[in-house]
Amino acid sequence: MKRIPYSATLAFLLLSAHAAPARLHAQAAPPPAKKASAIQVLMIQSDEIKMPAEFQISIYENLIQQLEKQGGFQHVYREGDHNADGAADLVVLHSNVRGFKKGSEMARNVTTVSGKTSIDIHCQFTDRDGKSVLERDLNGKVQFFGGNLRATFDFAKKAAKLAHDNFAANSVS
Repeated sequence: MKRIPYSATLAFLLLSAHAAPARLHAQAAPPPAKKASAIQVLMIQSDEIKMPAEFQISIYENLIQQLEKQGGFQHVYREGDHNADGAADLVVLHSNVRGFKKGSEMARNVTTVSGKTSIDIHCQFTDRDGKSVLERDLNGKVQFFGGNLRATFDFAKKAAKLAHDNFAANSVS
Protein backbone atom coordinates (compact mmCIF):
# COMPACT_ATOMS: atom_id res chain seq x y z
CA MET A 1 0.00 0.00 0.00
CA LYS A 2 1.32 3.42 -1.00
CA ARG A 3 1.64 6.01 1.80
CA ILE A 4 0.55 9.60 1.27
CA PRO A 5 2.99 12.19 2.62
CA TYR A 6 1.82 14.04 5.73
CA SER A 7 2.15 17.44 4.04
CA ALA A 8 -0.09 16.36 1.14
CA THR A 9 -2.74 15.11 3.55
CA LEU A 10 -2.60 18.32 5.56
CA ALA A 11 -2.88 20.44 2.41
CA PHE A 12 -5.91 18.42 1.26
CA LEU A 13 -7.65 18.81 4.62
CA LEU A 14 -7.00 22.56 4.71
CA LEU A 15 -8.31 23.05 1.18
CA SER A 16 -11.38 20.93 1.89
CA ALA A 17 -12.16 22.80 5.08
CA HIS A 18 -11.76 26.15 3.31
CA ALA A 19 -13.91 25.16 0.31
CA ALA A 20 -16.81 23.63 2.28
CA PRO A 21 -18.00 26.89 3.95
CA ALA A 22 -17.80 28.66 0.59
CA ARG A 23 -20.17 26.09 -0.95
CA LEU A 24 -22.55 26.39 1.99
CA HIS A 25 -22.44 30.18 1.82
CA ALA A 26 -23.12 30.16 -1.92
CA GLN A 27 -26.19 27.94 -1.47
CA ALA A 28 -27.60 30.08 1.35
CA ALA A 29 -27.30 33.39 -0.52
CA PRO A 30 -30.70 35.05 -1.04
CA PRO A 31 -31.85 35.95 -4.53
CA PRO A 32 -30.80 39.42 -5.63
CA ALA A 33 -33.18 42.17 -4.61
CA LYS A 34 -34.66 44.69 -7.01
CA LYS A 35 -32.57 47.60 -8.17
CA ALA A 36 -33.58 51.14 -7.29
CA SER A 37 -32.39 54.56 -8.34
CA ALA A 38 -33.61 56.20 -5.13
CA ILE A 39 -33.75 55.39 -1.43
CA GLN A 40 -35.71 57.08 1.32
CA VAL A 41 -34.49 56.82 4.91
CA LEU A 42 -37.12 56.99 7.63
CA MET A 43 -36.30 58.26 11.13
CA ILE A 44 -34.75 55.71 13.46
CA GLN A 45 -37.36 54.08 15.70
CA SER A 46 -36.54 53.08 19.25
CA ASP A 47 -39.83 51.72 20.56
CA GLU A 48 -38.57 48.89 22.77
CA ILE A 49 -35.22 50.36 23.83
CA LYS A 50 -34.62 53.68 25.52
CA MET A 51 -31.82 55.46 23.70
CA PRO A 52 -30.55 59.02 24.11
CA ALA A 53 -31.80 61.39 21.41
CA GLU A 54 -28.25 62.23 20.30
CA PHE A 55 -27.73 58.57 19.32
CA GLN A 56 -30.94 58.45 17.26
CA ILE A 57 -30.06 61.67 15.45
CA SER A 58 -26.46 60.60 14.92
CA ILE A 59 -27.55 57.25 13.45
CA TYR A 60 -29.92 59.01 11.04
CA GLU A 61 -27.44 61.68 9.93
CA ASN A 62 -24.57 59.19 9.54
CA LEU A 63 -26.85 56.89 7.54
CA ILE A 64 -27.83 59.66 5.11
CA GLN A 65 -24.17 60.69 4.79
CA GLN A 66 -22.90 57.13 4.18
CA LEU A 67 -25.61 56.37 1.60
CA GLU A 68 -24.64 59.51 -0.32
CA LYS A 69 -20.93 58.69 0.00
CA GLN A 70 -21.36 55.03 -1.04
CA GLY A 71 -23.05 56.16 -4.26
CA GLY A 72 -25.16 54.04 -6.58
CA PHE A 73 -28.41 55.91 -5.90
CA GLN A 74 -29.41 58.97 -7.90
CA HIS A 75 -31.31 60.32 -4.89
CA VAL A 76 -31.17 59.79 -1.13
CA TYR A 77 -34.35 61.17 0.41
CA ARG A 78 -35.05 61.98 4.04
CA GLU A 79 -38.34 61.14 5.74
CA GLY A 80 -41.01 63.65 4.77
CA ASP A 81 -39.33 64.71 1.51
CA HIS A 82 -42.21 64.89 -0.97
CA ASN A 83 -39.83 64.64 -3.91
CA ALA A 84 -39.64 60.90 -3.11
CA ASP A 85 -43.30 60.57 -4.15
CA GLY A 86 -42.28 60.90 -7.80
CA ALA A 87 -39.46 58.36 -7.72
CA ALA A 88 -40.43 55.39 -9.88
CA ASP A 89 -38.16 52.77 -8.33
CA LEU A 90 -37.94 53.84 -4.71
CA VAL A 91 -36.80 51.64 -1.83
CA VAL A 92 -37.57 52.73 1.75
CA LEU A 93 -35.33 51.95 4.74
CA HIS A 94 -37.03 51.41 8.10
CA SER A 95 -34.70 51.04 11.11
CA ASN A 96 -35.74 49.89 14.56
CA VAL A 97 -33.33 49.75 17.51
CA ARG A 98 -33.41 46.33 19.16
CA GLY A 99 -30.47 46.67 21.54
CA PHE A 100 -28.32 49.41 22.99
CA LYS A 101 -25.45 49.43 25.47
CA LYS A 102 -23.76 52.72 26.17
CA GLY A 103 -20.18 52.04 27.12
CA SER A 104 -17.60 54.20 28.79
CA GLU A 105 -15.13 56.21 26.73
CA MET A 106 -12.85 56.51 29.74
CA ALA A 107 -12.84 52.74 30.34
CA ARG A 108 -11.96 52.14 26.67
CA ASN A 109 -9.04 54.55 26.89
CA VAL A 110 -7.69 52.96 30.07
CA THR A 111 -8.22 49.29 29.20
CA THR A 112 -8.99 47.44 25.98
CA VAL A 113 -11.35 44.90 27.52
CA SER A 114 -14.18 47.07 28.84
CA GLY A 115 -16.29 50.07 27.93
CA LYS A 116 -17.67 48.79 24.60
CA THR A 117 -20.67 50.67 23.13
CA SER A 118 -22.97 48.66 20.89
CA ILE A 119 -26.20 49.23 18.99
CA ASP A 120 -28.32 46.48 17.41
CA ILE A 121 -30.72 47.66 14.72
CA HIS A 122 -33.25 45.77 12.61
CA CYS A 123 -33.26 47.15 9.06
CA GLN A 124 -36.20 46.55 6.78
CA PHE A 125 -36.18 47.66 3.16
CA THR A 126 -39.60 47.98 1.55
CA ASP A 127 -40.90 49.02 -1.83
CA ARG A 128 -43.11 52.12 -2.08
CA ASP A 129 -46.21 50.01 -1.30
CA GLY A 130 -44.72 48.84 1.99
CA LYS A 131 -43.94 45.28 0.85
CA SER A 132 -40.76 44.01 2.51
CA VAL A 133 -37.97 43.22 0.03
CA LEU A 134 -35.06 42.69 2.46
CA GLU A 135 -34.60 42.49 6.22
CA ARG A 136 -31.35 42.29 8.19
CA ASP A 137 -30.16 42.80 11.74
CA LEU A 138 -27.05 44.97 11.83
CA ASN A 139 -24.94 46.29 14.64
CA GLY A 140 -22.64 49.18 15.28
CA LYS A 141 -19.96 49.19 17.91
CA VAL A 142 -16.94 50.95 19.21
CA GLN A 143 -14.64 48.70 21.20
CA PHE A 144 -11.28 50.36 21.56
CA PHE A 145 -10.81 54.05 20.91
CA GLY A 146 -13.25 56.78 20.02
CA GLY A 147 -16.38 58.40 21.33
CA ASN A 148 -19.58 56.51 22.03
CA LEU A 149 -21.25 58.04 18.97
CA ARG A 150 -18.66 56.28 16.79
CA ALA A 151 -20.90 53.19 17.10
CA THR A 152 -23.54 55.04 15.05
CA PHE A 153 -20.98 55.62 12.29
CA ASP A 154 -20.04 51.92 12.30
CA PHE A 155 -23.69 50.94 11.89
CA ALA A 156 -24.26 53.52 9.14
CA LYS A 157 -21.34 52.17 7.09
CA LYS A 158 -22.72 48.63 7.30
CA ALA A 159 -26.28 49.68 6.43
CA ALA A 160 -25.12 51.81 3.48
CA LYS A 161 -23.06 48.89 2.14
CA LEU A 162 -26.04 46.55 2.49
CA ALA A 163 -28.29 49.01 0.63
CA HIS A 164 -25.68 49.62 -2.07
CA ASP A 165 -24.94 45.93 -2.64
CA ASN A 166 -28.60 44.93 -2.86
CA PHE A 167 -30.42 47.87 -4.42
CA ALA A 168 -28.14 50.45 -6.04
CA ALA A 169 -28.86 50.69 -9.76
CA ASN A 170 -25.36 52.00 -10.46
CA SER A 171 -23.46 49.47 -8.32
CA VAL A 172 -20.42 47.87 -9.87
CA SER A 173 -19.75 45.31 -7.11
